Amino acid sequence: MLDVLRGTAILGTLASNIWIFAAPGGEMGVISGSGQLVDVGALMADPSPGAAAEALMRAGSNGKFLSLLTLLFGAGLAVQFRSAARRGLRWPGRYTWRALFLFAEGTLHFTLVFAWDVLMGYAVTALVAAWLLTRSRRARSAVMWVMGGLHIAVMGLVTFALAALSPSGGAGAEPAASAVRLYAEGGYLEQVTARLENAAVLRIEPVLTFALMMFLFLAGVRLLRAGAFDPGPAGAALRTRLMVWGLGAGLPINAATALAGDAFFFLDRYVAAPVVAVGLVGLVGRLLDSSAGHDRPGPIARAVACLGRTALSGYVLQNVLAMLLCYGFGLGLASRLAGSGPWWVIGAWAGIGLFLVAGSVLWLRRFEHGPLEAVQKAVLARVPERERTRRTDVTR
Repeated sequence: MLDVLRGTAILGTLASNIWIFAAPGGEMGVISGSGQLVDVGALMADPSPGAAAEALMRAGSNGKFLSLLTLLFGAGLAVQFRSAARRGLRWPGRYTWRALFLFAEGTLHFTLVFAWDVLMGYAVTALVAAWLLTRSRRARSAVMWVMGGLHIAVMGLVTFALAALSPSGGAGAEPAASAVRLYAEGGYLEQVTARLENAAVLRIEPVLTFALMMFLFLAGVRLLRAGAFDPGPAGAALRTRLMVWGLGAGLPINAATALAGDAFFFLDRYVAAPVVAVGLVGLVGRLLDSSAGHDRPGPIARAVACLGRTALSGYVLQNVLAMLLCYGFGLGLASRLAGSGPWWVIGAWAGIGLFLVAGSVLWLRRFEHGPLEAVQKAVLARVPERERTRRTDVTR
């Protein structure tokens, strides 16, 4: 189930990020806030199937799968802790180096591929969350809820400020002409230089959402230990509750924030979307539960699970492929097909997604790990592990 959820999250993050690659100004266009949410006025003026499909895909993917991926990262952290405890190894021990290696990978990914990388933020959050796993359950619970409350307060203040500054609804401005030229005509090294020169602004998302990431990491730990990913009736009952409450509460709130205008972007992406992500855990889990009577999962679930097993490689590769398809130093489809409607963007997402799923299936037939996962494993294998004088309580 964890692998299927990870694969689903990778495809979902691509459904959100592909619009960044395809937009005028590319990654720099996000700073202007142009076209981030559903433009109700534009949709009513052009109620075509293409406009409706774009609005549905944008609103349906915005923030939800990123939050899902963050939850699963926390669950994976709990699995690593449990494994170390059972083997009597020090904690965080080698995991500290794993987080630092992830930070280095994220730095390279940010510099060379995609300005809105999430790996650097995950690495920093993982270091803190790993230490918290050595504290008491009460301490973790206190940190989790304090971080959640702090995050909601910050997002509320940001939204209030945006609404006050833009009473008309906070509609985003057009990206600067220099940014449009950079991604339509600029060379690869120019884009790398632009990311480095604007690093302080482009790295603001993990800073603003650190409290959310900490909350979701610890929530992922809590869900794993509560049995949300376990087979059997107890796990299925918990997944049903997650689906009902997550989707029942999250979808109406998410619809309201998505339709309220760009001033509500932060509430939409960073408050409503995480609630929906919890519901997605339950929904995907229940879909898998419904096929549990068969000897093995269906071909789609098995294929998506392969992508989940190679999630790090898939995340980086999807952004590399989107960059080569959309930017001027590659095929330049973003500028060539500008104004032609959203169908080519949706097609690019589907094509890249199918390539990732098929590629992961074929790769795992021959290799045990994905390419980047194998590099990480080989490097970390050189770090010695030290045993504890006493075993860590797995359920602490």
